[in-house]
Amino acid sequence: MKGTLFARGPACAIAAAVLFGISTPVSKLLLGEIDPVLVAALLYLGSGFGLMIVLVSVARAVRTDRELRFGTRDLPWLIGGILAGGVIAPIVLLVSLASVPAATASLFLNFEIVATTLIASLVFREYLGRQALLAIPVIAAAGVILSVDPQETTLFSPAAAGIILACLFWGIDNNLTRKIAGKDPVVLATAKGLTAGCVSLAIAIFLHAPFPAPGAIAAALVAGFFTYGLSIVFFIRSLRELGAARTSAYFAAAPFIGTLLSLILFGGFPGLQFFIALPLFIAGAFLLAREQHSHAHRHGSLVHDHPHAPGVHHGHER
Repeated sequence: MKGTLFARGPACAIAAAVLFGISTPVSKLLLGEIDPVLVAALLYLGSGFGLMIVLVSVARAVRTDRELRFGTRDLPWLIGGILAGGVIAPIVLLVSLASVPAATASLFLNFEIVATTLIASLVFREYLGRQALLAIPVIAAAGVILSVDPQETTLFSPAAAGIILACLFWGIDNNLTRKIAGKDPVVLATAKGLTAGCVSLAIAIFLHAPFPAPGAIAAALVAGFFTYGLSIVFFIRSLRELGAARTSAYFAAAPFIGTLLSLILFGGFPGLQFFIALPLFIAGAFLLAREQHSHAHRHGSLVHDHPHAPGVHHGHER
């Protein structure tokens, strides 16, 4: 049916989580052949170019004709999201991922949920209920356990701190993107992928990063289309339906998908810290997923900025 693809908020959030969850172990594989900054560039370029092909070739099959176009007032949100989530976060993550097991890094990505939820609540005034308030310190405690490195004189692993910093910037990105989620998600993700990819590529060239074999470049581009490009489209559609905080609750599945795939791909046996932190992360993610925006309250005046189908009425959750 025309216009129904990407139509359900929870389904879109879960699809985004699955695709993004795959990105961490796949990126770890790519780091064996490609410089971290260049990996970030290729993943986003693959995202942008792949979605541009979608726009040109099959746009009518997967998008409605009622998507809103971008205006000049959208640029600050778009540029901020690109810099925070398209340039800074992936570069910091991939540099840190080079010295952290993929399964552990995947678990750390739970901090993106915490960052998104806190920013949505404290800055953008989205509701934060009791379960979310309980989940945040639980996830933080799990992160502290994973971060402790007895062999380091600083006690906390710099790589772990880098992953947490990347999650903070993705949290900023998620909330900024929420402000323009009513616009065409494919166009938005295409612009984000191409711009972020070009900026990261320029940084990689400036740093004299060596270019790998064509096969490795092609693999990174294809991986970027699926794990970043399609994931961003689904995520933006979910933001439109659910808001930043609730989308992040469904997105809690991503770290565990990445952890499971990492253990399958790389084998090995995680240390004791991993198994202590794992149930805490699961408990925190479960609490966030159960968080319901169902309390009684009043909203201020709302300005609608999303497409409506003629003759179709919809209700907003309270």
